[in-house]
Amino acid sequence: MTIRFGVSPIAWANDDMPELGGDTPLENILDDIQQLGFEGVELGGKFPRDASILKPLLARHQLDLIGGWYSASLLTRTAHAEIEALQPHLELLKAMGSSVFVIAETSNAIHGQRARNMSDRPRLTPGSWALFGQRMTEVADYIQAQGLRFAYHHHLGTVVENADDLESLLAMTGHSVGLTLDTGHAALGGIDALRVIARHPHRIAHVHCKDVRRDVFTRMVANGSSFLDGVVAGMFTVPGDGGLDYARIMSALNTIEYSGWIVIEAEQDPVVANPRAYAELGLETLKREAAGAGMGQ
Repeated sequence: MTIRFGVSPIAWANDDMPELGGDTPLENILDDIQQLGFEGVELGGKFPRDASILKPLLARHQLDLIGGWYSASLLTRTAHAEIEALQPHLELLKAMGSSVFVIAETSNAIHGQRARNMSDRPRLTPGSWALFGQRMTEVADYIQAQGLRFAYHHHLGTVVENADDLESLLAMTGHSVGLTLDTGHAALGGIDALRVIARHPHRIAHVHCKDVRRDVFTRMVANGSSFLDGVVAGMFTVPGDGGLDYARIMSALNTIEYSGWIVIEAEQDPVVANPRAYAELGLETLKREAAGAGMGQ
């Protein structure tokens, strides 16, 4: 079993809120990530989308491109139309040697809208899941045929937020539809990550690790705040600084012989939470708990 540790640049520069780290140069971000000892980085908004530029840039920092978020609109267009739309993103990932295609349905999502109450998230009617699942499977089959693992990202503020949503998605899709298991979004969305790992081991295609501050989240929901307000307030943090038990999570992943990337992705205000210091804490925590669980041995 092979695991590799990577990180998202979102803690340094938040694409949804440019006011959070928007003035931080990409070179500074990559310098930090390299010096901390990460093997890979996920795509961020500051990254060039030309492989001839991005490849030597990451090579200088001895980093692989893990993959990057793709926003799908399968509730409003066909699988064929989605496959056409995702070509530039897919071609970049293939050119960079990435192994995973992270995707989420965002056609009606509210997580990027700071004026929207976090609880005012979209929901699908029972009759809508079959067509959505059929389209998702068709796209996943295509991505799999292109040599990448399809990894659907459940996310607060989207149609796949809670445990029922996730089970509906899995029930209505084929096995080519893997998951990006995000521990933070799972915890705050009411998804038991350990249960998902145990029940759907072959669907776990990618892992995002963030920790949570439940008291902050509870307060934000009670106040009718938005997802982005919750981020600014600090409802997310890195492993080792919140309430999640990463010893159990790593043990569960070891039990299913998970092989792939484990990525720290904890969006915070970089002025309040120094990205380098927090990423270092997260990496130390994950490496320690992974070793304790026997991962990679």
